[in-house]
Amino acid sequence: MMLEDKQALIRKLKRDLLAWQGVPERSSDEIAMDLGPLEKAFPNGTFPKGVIHEFVSFSRMDSAASCGFIVGILGKLMQNAGICIWISSVQTVFPSAISTFGADPASIIFVSMKQQKDVLWAMEEALKCPGITAVLAEIHQLDFVQSRRLQLAVEKSKVTGFILQHNPKLLLATTCAARWKVTSLPSQSDEGLPGIGNPCWNVELLKVRNGTAAKGKIVWTPKGFKIFSNKDVGSKNWNYNYQNLG
Repeated sequence: MMLEDKQALIRKLKRDLLAWQGVPERSSDEIAMDLGPLEKAFPNGTFPKGVIHEFVSFSRMDSAASCGFIVGILGKLMQNAGICIWISSVQTVFPSAISTFGADPASIIFVSMKQQKDVLWAMEEALKCPGITAVLAEIHQLDFVQSRRLQLAVEKSKVTGFILQHNPKLLLATTCAARWKVTSLPSQSDEGLPGIGNPCWNVELLKVRNGTAAKGKIVWTPKGFKIFSNKDVGSKNWNYNYQNLG
C-alpha cells in the first residue's frame, strides 16, 4: 500500500471513530457559539450537540454565573423555535432574567422535583424526546453510571443535555462529552457610562472527549458571546449581580 493510501485510510478511520462517538463533523448547518479557543478545543472545532455537557460550581455565585453562561448557549440552540426542559429540586432561577442572555423564557419548561434521583429520572425521560432541543438539570453529584444512562438516551434522540453540579463532594469520572467550570469576573462597562456593564466569565474546559482542555475569558454582549480582550476594559469595572438570575 502506498504511503498516500495509508494516510487516507488513517484519516478515514479517525473520522469514523469520531462519528461513532457522536462527534459532529463540520457542516453548513452547524451553530457557531462564538467561543473562540473554547470552541476550537472540541473535535472538528465544533460545539457538540446531542451529547451531555457537565458543569461544576463550588459557590452560589459561580452557580449563578454558570446558569447565565448555559442560558447563552441555550439561546443559540433554541433560535429556531426550540424547546428546553429545566429540572431542579429548588426553583432559584428568575425566568424574566433569562431573556438577558438571548433565550426566550416562554420556550423553557421548568420542572421541580424534590429528590435528586427524581431530577435524574426526569432528565433521562426528557432526553428521550427528539422534539426537545435541550434538557438542563441541577443536581449535587453525578457518577459514571448515571451519566452513562443519560448518554445512552441522547445517542438515540440527539437532544443536548446540560448537567449543573452544585458544590459536588467529589468530581467523579463520567461519560460526559465535556466538563466545564464557569466563574464570574468583574463586568465590563462602556467607557464613561456608570452602572452595571456586560457580564464577564472565566470559562474553563476541564475535560473534553477526543479534544483538549482550554480556557478563556468570555463577555456577554447584546450580540452574543465575545472573547474578552484588554481593549474591552473601560475606565471602570462594575461587579455584575448574578443574583438577577436567582
